[in-house]
Amino acid sequence: MCMNECKKAFERVLRKSMGLSRFFPLILIALLVTTTGARAQHPNHPLCQKIANHQLQASAGAQMYCFGPQPNGPARPLFKLPSQGSSTSGKGSGDTFGTTNVDAGNRLEDQNNGTQAYGQSETSIAAAGPYVVEAWNDATGFFAPCGSPNNKEELTGFAFSSDGGNTFTDMGGLPNADCANFLYEGDPSVEVYQVGGNTYFYISSIFIPLTIPANDIAMTACQVVPGSPAILSCGQPIIAATSSECETIFTFTVCSFLDKDFLSIDPVHGKLYVSYTDFGFVTHPDDIDLAVCDLSNPATPVCHNGSGAAPQPAYLTLASSSVCEIEGAYPAVDPATGDVYVGHESNWFTNQFAPCNSVPMQDVVHYVPASCLTLPTASCSGPATTATVNIVSTDTTLIAGYNRGTGNDFPRLAVSEVNGTVSMVWNDTRSNPLADILLQSFDLVSLAQVQTAPVKLNNDSANGTLHFLPALRNADANGNLNVSWYDRRLSPSSALTDVFAALGVNPRTTGTPKSNTRVTNVSSNWLVVSSDIVPNFGDYTDNYIAGASGKALAPRIFAAWSDGRINDPQPFCAHQGLK
Repeated sequence: MCMNECKKAFERVLRKSMGLSRFFPLILIALLVTTTGARAQHPNHPLCQKIANHQLQASAGAQMYCFGPQPNGPARPLFKLPSQGSSTSGKGSGDTFGTTNVDAGNRLEDQNNGTQAYGQSETSIAAAGPYVVEAWNDATGFFAPCGSPNNKEELTGFAFSSDGGNTFTDMGGLPNADCANFLYEGDPSVEVYQVGGNTYFYISSIFIPLTIPANDIAMTACQVVPGSPAILSCGQPIIAATSSECETIFTFTVCSFLDKDFLSIDPVHGKLYVSYTDFGFVTHPDDIDLAVCDLSNPATPVCHNGSGAAPQPAYLTLASSSVCEIEGAYPAVDPATGDVYVGHESNWFTNQFAPCNSVPMQDVVHYVPASCLTLPTASCSGPATTATVNIVSTDTTLIAGYNRGTGNDFPRLAVSEVNGTVSMVWNDTRSNPLADILLQSFDLVSLAQVQTAPVKLNNDSANGTLHFLPALRNADANGNLNVSWYDRRLSPSSALTDVFAALGVNPRTTGTPKSNTRVTNVSSNWLVVSSDIVPNFGDYTDNYIAGASGKALAPRIFAAWSDGRINDPQPFCAHQGLK
């Protein structure tokens, strides 16, 4: 074969015919697939080349697609570690969620043919009434062949609870009868919809066709079947979005990579929104995009931008960049109006290199009016209003026990109709080298800043204490925000990690809450945790507010995170009532 000669000729033609001036690598002869006896890897895909050459970062799902299992840990600590007990004493700690810490996964489900998989991380959760679904990146799929029991070959796992999150049934991987040709690749998001006396859950994920070079976001629609106990019945994959760029050079075809999907629902108007990054690499810039699914038939949603083969134009493009990385898209809906707000991080990781090292790092929020969000095609070409906040990133912060090393600052959004705000939270190192959790709110529609400066939500103040990966989904019945995050205040000079939360925060506040609540009842020492996934405890955590005042079930917060207390990352859940 003329591999070297063809490769050189390919690069010459690519430079000449496409005018490729981006600093990303040019080795796009990339559809070679390698195997190591486990899951197929794709290290030569253009996106994977950029990650390998440290020219951008991408999600845990992208890492799993590119490089397969990446076993790591445990590492020998360089300092004496304190006890991992359940004491709640410590700087700024408040009441704990107590005994409600529950492992939503079943470790026996992580075994296949004598192989133990390590890593259930990057959790998402949604709840309605007594029903809860949690989903996660599941390393079991690295080692299980197509057709395994409970769809173990899928890299997106999930669990169902019918008793309010007190116990869970691990259901394995997302259903996929065509696993010989398509596979779920992680980065899950969960939403819930109650209509006509029925409860439906939707779980989205990266979805990779194995026989064509396109890339999709897919989801499964699941319906609760009441009984004693209730069960969750889930359908086959529904394509929500697909690659917007495919390029053929000689006989090689490569398509843009869709990454970091997240869901938000408009239950009043029966729509489900999916935000994501579309990583282009030849003639197409990187985009932050939005897809929409019509829930007129909630068991079989119809998604726009997912109805045809790639390349498929995005339903709506919110931001584009040909050089500086944009990532971490996250949607929020105002159900009173149907308006949609989408946040993302701008210039993540690329801020370290020219020309992006002279471009501000920002978290961004876009306003898209409901009048634009017509079906099947959006009636506008982009957001009506955009607001930005300059940030100081964790993307050069070395986080002990975090096996990717450095962090992200992806914003999380929630709309408070009561307070007329859309709020954004993120981790930021401007005042603390290991980050604080900051809040910035904006008036709905105009996106005028509410606070003159972001508000710190963690109430401890010691420099060098880690606060990382905040979660925020929806406001409670009083219009208040409930934010949870990874936290090391109980042992700042170690990798012992907890989850803390700021509960009942008015989005128009200008002051740090007087107390924070400890969510975990046991700390995790991430220096001694084994994992097959990078990053080992994910790119995000999640929480969800379920119930409303006056209903049979009081409003509750459900928090989800990857927990390392047994030295194997597990998808944990905790819940607590809200005032």
